Amino acid sequence: MIRAGKQVVGRNRKAGRDYILEERFEAGIVLRGTEIKALRAGQVSLQEAYVRIEAGEAWLLNAHIAAYGPASRMNHEPRRPRKLLLHRRELAELAGGVQRGGYTVVPTQMYLTRGLAKLELALARGKRKFDKRHELADRDAQREVERALRGKRVLR
Repeated sequence: MIRAGKQVVGRNRKAGRDYILEERFEAGIVLRGTEIKALRAGQVSLQEAYVRIEAGEAWLLNAHIAAYGPASRMNHEPRRPRKLLLHRRELAELAGGVQRGGYTVVPTQMYLTRGLAKLELALARGKRKFDKRHELADRDAQREVERALRGKRVLR
């Protein structure tokens, strides 16, 4: 469930291009003090991030939260694994989707809501080249239709 009033600090734009995003989940993230400060400054990248489910826990791997400048030597490791907080039912649903095959768990965006860091996850299926080409063709056709309608004002 995604709530209104959120401040998005990082998006994974490649997720929508490379995957068919089916079901979305909201997860909390276990962070250290310097990580939340860097997050509030918008210094996060989810481009190469992925989620692994092992031993009944979900982990966010390869997400880059930049070092927080004023923290000096007390800083965090930018690409360290971070534990995700999910309900057992949600975790079981994600694990079941991955075990069925053809599905993966992809982080789509990270945001702050009421002072808490949240991560939006999606149960996703990989797109084939054909799917990507078909999507581009549909988008181009829609653009042409809009351009044609804009040029001719239709009066009723």
